[in-house]
Amino acid sequence: MLDVVCIGEILVDMTPTKPGHYTNVPGFLKNFGGAPFNVAIGVSRLGRRSGAIAAVGSDPFGEFLIDTLRKNNVDTSHIVVKKARTTLAFITLYPSGERTFFFYRKPWTETADTLLSPEDIDPEYIAGAKILHTSGVALTHSPEREAVLKAIDIAKENSLIFVFDPNVRLDLWASLEDMKETYGEVFKLADAILFAKDEAELLFGEGDHRLIAHKVLKEYSEVKYVAIKLGAEGAYILSRDGLEAYAPTFKVKVVDTTGAGDAWAAAFEVGLLEGWSLEKICVFANATASIKCTGYGAVNKLPTRKQVENFLKERGSNIRL
Repeated sequence: MLDVVCIGEILVDMTPTKPGHYTNVPGFLKNFGGAPFNVAIGVSRLGRRSGAIAAVGSDPFGEFLIDTLRKNNVDTSHIVVKKARTTLAFITLYPSGERTFFFYRKPWTETADTLLSPEDIDPEYIAGAKILHTSGVALTHSPEREAVLKAIDIAKENSLIFVFDPNVRLDLWASLEDMKETYGEVFKLADAILFAKDEAELLFGEGDHRLIAHKVLKEYSEVKYVAIKLGAEGAYILSRDGLEAYAPTFKVKVVDTTGAGDAWAAAFEVGLLEGWSLEKICVFANATASIKCTGYGAVNKLPTRKQVENFLKERGSNIRL
């Protein structure tokens, strides 16, 4: 039995060896990537069981992705290998640790992750889990979009918690309108939506995170939790029953923010599985994301539960895990 099944885009992040524009950096490092599977590794390191549904290419990069998941105790029995190249994302890293992405993926070129099809989905594999997690990037192109929607339907039929991360990447969509329409349909099915602050503002035309959260709950009746990650300002969670929590971030030396939101999502889901209060979940998730930001790559510094516990103790937190 798995706690969390993740489905969606899986890819190799090409991280520059130093901050700066592509034309100026001397080289790139190969790193594991793909938001749903950053989450899968995060969940595993935090002590829960996770599995992956995805498509990789029949190339060394595909082998690298599967091997990384296995080394992190993520079940890979439902990853398929397609006759295509593995998806790549080149990262622009800024001195602040913030980043942007440049994709080798549809609509620019066909690569493996978008070839996941509905026929690759095993209903029993999903039905046996407690949480299904996916990302908005997985909805940009067919047949992956239909595969993910099938997985969501299976999750809803079997009473899983469906967690959705919009993960806005505008250059992968035909248009902003197409993205908003697709997200609107998925929001209707989600039990929890995890936004970055800029994503929430773009999608709902509002600058106040609390107002956005209330707006989401009013508009989408299935949603039970809205979380808005506020970057350096911390994070905010609102639940359907009116409970809310805010926690400031922890000050660390930020090296690379790639995957910080996924680290936060992994901790959020572990907190839900543990039945913790929103306040405890928020602090735990902030600490997990902060630790991740101290190293390069999306998963290299994802912490264990013990590491998060020690981090909190060092900062005088009374949160016990």
